[in-house]
Parts: sequence; C-alpha cells; structure tokens
Amino acid sequence: MFRKSILILLAVFLPLTCYGAGEFTIARLKYSGGGDWYNDLSIIPNMLRELGKRTTIKVAKDQVVVDLSSKELFSYPFLYMTGHGRINFSHQEAKRLRDYLIHGGFLYVDDDYGMDKYFRQEIKKVFPAKGLVELPFSHPIYHCHDDFSHGLPKVHKHNGKPPQGFGIFYEGRLVVFYTYETNISDGWADPEVHHDPPEKREAAFKMGVNIIVYALSH
Repeated sequence: MFRKSILILLAVFLPLTCYGAGEFTIARLKYSGGGDWYNDLSIIPNMLRELGKRTTIKVAKDQVVVDLSSKELFSYPFLYMTGHGRINFSHQEAKRLRDYLIHGGFLYVDDDYGMDKYFRQEIKKVFPAKGLVELPFSHPIYHCHDDFSHGLPKVHKHNGKPPQGFGIFYEGRLVVFYTYETNISDGWADPEVHHDPPEKREAAFKMGVNIIVYALSH
C-alpha cells in the first residue's frame, strides 16, 4: 500500500532517499485511556534533526500528531507511541491499527515507565493470536546503521532490569517494535529535561536511527 510509495531504498545500507520532494516525519500516536501520550515535546524534533544529520533521509522539522481515527493515519509510514500510564484502544481503533500495520505501517513503542501492562493488554486487541517476542541481539534492527551487539542501550534506570526489545511479526515482517526498561526516547529530549550525560544521549540517538532506518527499509 503506502509503504512502497513513501520510501525508495537506493542501497542496502545507506544512502536512503525519500520519493520526490517528500519529507519523512515521525507521527506521534494520540491515544485515550489516561496515559500522557504527549510528554516530552522536544524528543521528535530532536530525533528528526539527528536522523537528517546522520543519514541522507530528507526529514521534516516537526512531528505530526495522529489518532487512530484520523484520515491522515495512512499517510505516515512510522508511528511512535510513549507514555507513563493507561492506554485504551476501542474495538474500532484496534482494527484500524491492525489495518495500518498489515498494509505496511510500522509502530515503535517506548515504555516511559508505567505503561507496560497496559500496552501489552491493548496490543492483544490488535493481534489477538500473536504475542510480543523478544528480539535476539543478532536481529538486523540492532545492526542496520550503528552496531549494538549487546542489544538496546540502557538510558534510564526504571526498575533496574536489563533493557529488552520486543516485536510482533506479520507475515515475516516486523510491524511493532517495543522497547522496555530503557526509555530510549527520553535520551532524545533536550539536555536540560532529563540531564542525561552526552554518551547516553548519543547511544539513544544512534538506536533511534537504527529503528527508523530498519522500519523504512524492511
């Protein structure tokens, strides 16, 4: 569907180029249920800027916000979701998210501490017969641009557990990537927000580039 027309892959690794004069942006998913889907407004503009500097992808300056009922949903190949609390998908929203994903869309979810049990519960509405599976460190998402031979970087402490990356596959394609116990996207925020040291922010940006490059090229 839209995935083939959004991005043309000109090389196996880099460079990547968007079609025509188009610009890639990250669409932030607005959801109901009480979670703060909107938190850290600087993270997506910062990640887009770094993506533009580190690859040849033509990027927009700002994020867009979509909900699952939006007519614009299918215009964006990459959805991002985060938050600290409850998420709720209605039956219709779950069906629409499934349609988006099985027709070429990609959803990246970053647990910002407190959303884990709610996300796991709601994503079952989208793919009732599929579960989240942990990706091995050998998976290409950890190697497609920068090399993360030990998996995800640990950005924030949370419960002090090792970071984990989970996925849902549809017909062999990774359609959902979920990062847990790492909070990569907090590392994209302006430095004064979380006061992360430069090396953590650098690892967060590098992993963000990996996730986006992988999503756009598979």
